[in-house]
Amino acid sequence: MIGKLNHVAIVVPDLEKAAAIYRDTLGATVSAPLDLPEHGVTTVFVELPNTKIELLLPLGDNSPITRFLVKNPSGSMHHVCYEVDDIIAARDMLVANGARILGDGEPKNGAHNKPVLFLHPKDFCGTLIELEQV
Repeated sequence: MIGKLNHVAIVVPDLEKAAAIYRDTLGATVSAPLDLPEHGVTTVFVELPNTKIELLLPLGDNSPITRFLVKNPSGSMHHVCYEVDDIIAARDMLVANGARILGDGEPKNGAHNKPVLFLHPKDFCGTLIELEQV
C-alpha cells in the first residue's frame, strides 16, 4: 500500500535559522516559507536527491505543534510522510485493520496541495505517520 518516503518533518523553533543551516551549511536547496493555516504551520521544504525534509514552525495560537515544540524546545523530528496512490482506499484499509486516523478521518490538502491524512502514532511504533496521495 505505501509507496516511497515523501519527507521527514522536523519541528523547529526558528524557521529562518533552520532553513539557513540546511541551505548554507549543508548546501541544500530550500523552498520559500509557506503558511498553511488549515494545518496551523508554516513550512519550508529542503530538497534532497531521494526525498525531502520538511521544516515546521507553529502558525497561530492553536497550532497542533505548539505543545510539541514546548516539549522539544530545540526542535525534533515530528513525523514521516509516505506516498499512497489512493488515500481513500488506504484509509479504509487501515481503519478495517484497526488503525486510527487523526482528526475527522477526511483528507485535507497538504503543503503540496495533495490530499493528506495523519495516523495515530500509538498504532505505528510511536511514530506519527502522514499519508499523501500522489
